[in-house]
Amino acid sequence: MSRAIPKTGSVTALGAMSGTSLDGVDAAVIRTDGVTIGSFGESGYRAYTSEEQHILSAALGQWSGPAAEAATRIVQQAHEELLARFTGVDLVGFHGQTLAHAPRTRGTYQAGDGAALAQALGRPVVWDFRTADVDLGGEGAPLAPFFHFACARHIGATGPLAFLNLGGVGNLTYIDPSFERPEMPGALLAFDTGPANAPLNDLLRARRGTAFDKDGAIARSGTVEKGALELFLAEPYFARIPPKSLDRNDFSQMVALVSELGDADAAATLTAMCAAGVAVGMQHCPTLPDRVLVTGGGRHNPVLMEMLSVSLDCPVMPVEEAGLDGDMLEAQAFAYLAVRVARGLPTSCPGTTGVRAAAGGGIVSLPEAQAQAG
Repeated sequence: MSRAIPKTGSVTALGAMSGTSLDGVDAAVIRTDGVTIGSFGESGYRAYTSEEQHILSAALGQWSGPAAEAATRIVQQAHEELLARFTGVDLVGFHGQTLAHAPRTRGTYQAGDGAALAQALGRPVVWDFRTADVDLGGEGAPLAPFFHFACARHIGATGPLAFLNLGGVGNLTYIDPSFERPEMPGALLAFDTGPANAPLNDLLRARRGTAFDKDGAIARSGTVEKGALELFLAEPYFARIPPKSLDRNDFSQMVALVSELGDADAAATLTAMCAAGVAVGMQHCPTLPDRVLVTGGGRHNPVLMEMLSVSLDCPVMPVEEAGLDGDMLEAQAFAYLAVRVARGLPTSCPGTTGVRAAAGGGIVSLPEAQAQAG
């Protein structure tokens, strides 16, 4: 590890996230020792152009080849452009862009070269967060739960609560903040709940050329097709005991289920599928959480938030009501995880990914000058 990364005390870390919604790259700074959150810093965003989104979408499910290489170039360039704007940073957490995720067979693949990014930025970069977890029998996802545990402590939560991230795929983290450390048995349970925004966004891009259902307006004017919803919930994934995870397009048949519906009814049905997946997933929680804090783009959809409020037996609210930033929470998570990796702390455990024991992953790449000095 480079001498540029202090071995103790808080450091300033910059995290970046390019999610399954394919909208762009989020970046955020936090001050942390890898255990507690000291403070949150500045943030930024770099949107993907429609052409870039098309190239990234074409690479989904690809493990190699020209499409994956084209996507990697876009991911690399976008991160370099955005992260170069930040100063006073000790290290960077670089997630990359997930193109393929099949932990039970082939593994997991995040496009992006952290070593090259370290040279471009002149700063240590922590990357390839998921591979070690998969190699040790885990799902490799979700990885934000250890940060969610730190957030629960940071906001002073005393009873169980849940974080619900609604990006392209939905994932839930159940937290009991009475435990001292996130890797302790019973402190965390995490898993993907099912598709979130991805199927609806894909449908609207194909039918209307729009990126998403702004304010849920299209879904609000439609009617849920109950037959399609029932077929969706019959998918064996929902009967699996967590931890469990999904690839972005694992539920691509959702769009087929609504293919003969009009735009409004299709949007309403896909939105209801997202909420129903969460409701089924909540049944796996050890106890009913005091509240569900929603992060990711889905929290901006009032129709989806209303459906969640009706189907869950506890208060549902955007994370902003707890003083957190729902747009940057995942970028902040990888800043936090980068510090944990650099200090040899675990980043996943049996309750979050199903890994056999608490494990840390990630590669620390140093810029050439620091590598020579170290």
